[in-house]
Amino acid sequence: LQYMSGFGNEHVSEDPRCPGALPEGQNNPQVCPYGLYAEQLSGSAFTCPRPTNKRSWLYRILPSVCHKPFKPLKEGHLTHDWDEVEPDPNQLRWKPFEIPKAPQNKLDFVSGLHTLCGAGEPRGRNGIAVHIFVCNTSMLDRCLYNSDGDFLIVPQQGKLLITTEFGKMLVEPNEICVIQQGMRFSVEVFGETRGYILEVYGAHFELPDLGPIGANGLANPRDFLVPVAWYEDRRVPGGYTVISKYQGKLFAAQQDFSPFNVVAWHGNYTPYKYHLEKFMVINSVAFDHADPSIFTVLTAKSTRPGVALADFVIFPPRWGVANNTFRPPYYHRNCMSEFMGLIKGHYEAKEEGFQPGGGSLHSMMTPHGPDADCFEKASKAKLEPERVAEGTMAFMFESSLSLAVTKWGLQTSNCLDKNYYKCWEPLKSHFNPKCK
Repeated sequence: LQYMSGFGNEHVSEDPRCPGALPEGQNNPQVCPYGLYAEQLSGSAFTCPRPTNKRSWLYRILPSVCHKPFKPLKEGHLTHDWDEVEPDPNQLRWKPFEIPKAPQNKLDFVSGLHTLCGAGEPRGRNGIAVHIFVCNTSMLDRCLYNSDGDFLIVPQQGKLLITTEFGKMLVEPNEICVIQQGMRFSVEVFGETRGYILEVYGAHFELPDLGPIGANGLANPRDFLVPVAWYEDRRVPGGYTVISKYQGKLFAAQQDFSPFNVVAWHGNYTPYKYHLEKFMVINSVAFDHADPSIFTVLTAKSTRPGVALADFVIFPPRWGVANNTFRPPYYHRNCMSEFMGLIKGHYEAKEEGFQPGGGSLHSMMTPHGPDADCFEKASKAKLEPERVAEGTMAFMFESSLSLAVTKWGLQTSNCLDKNYYKCWEPLKSHFNPKCK
């Protein structure tokens, strides 16, 4: 597998089997090299300012318009019905989501999608959803594209070999990938596989501004990888299924050829992946905490300046050196919604109960913070330089929207930890009016 580097770059790529497949000096010649069809994929309005204008030109054996009509597909557990159960403001935590065994229940990436929580709706182009995927078999002669928004995919267990119209990407745990709106892709797995997805409607992910940090730091643009062109000229007489996620529902259309028939492409609207170990951590070297926004990898902006529709934040291994400071995350009530997941290891503020493959949701203004054991330990610890989160990778999907949890999340999944609140019950008063 080969990649090109750079976030949002203008890339050009052609399969080496067909040198010169990219037209010279224009996008849409009367006759394309090798008899290919030119097709533009637009990720923004034509009239967007140049810095935000996203599009790519694809040169393919047959255009994507060649398919039978779409029909509803009753598969998976996707929803954007945020009123199917009553709101729940409590601190919520889920045990690891169960991966079905293949002989009992074969699930591929699409049939294993489950919506956990979200807000807004795709028709209005404003909102997000958090999905869990659990699968045990590869997608065979079928692909998916999302008409509603972008997928940020976080594998937690098992590798994903993702074939896209732009080429192939191998995405492993501790890596992420983004499949942007409208891009067709198919997922091959190699056993029991699980992970998380942050979907955003109406915005694309971008690198956060650095402000006083300066020109460098956090996720560096050069560490994002884009696949190179790869095509297959394959007829599928039995029918190839193209699945569209459209207005929150799935639809399927049939065609008799592989959609991964793009011989060459150029543009700045692409899928991409990123390894979380590449993140340059910024942190306090004197006292107190910097806000967790310093751990933002990618952001999807809302229409309000400085307020994110969604942020993807990680808590990677780092040094803790702050003086006279309670070092774990502080107790907190937030005007944002915080969904956390764990890829591996033990999260510092809750070493017990919060497990890889599970998650937690702290809704708007719902208090949260370290459990009782963590508080007592950190309050008495000798303050010296220490490695924090070694062997661990926790992450957060944070949103300015108030998230509703689905019926699957609260009931059907049977993974909700109903004793979560008990981790704070042992906290006791240390107040002494005679001791300052």
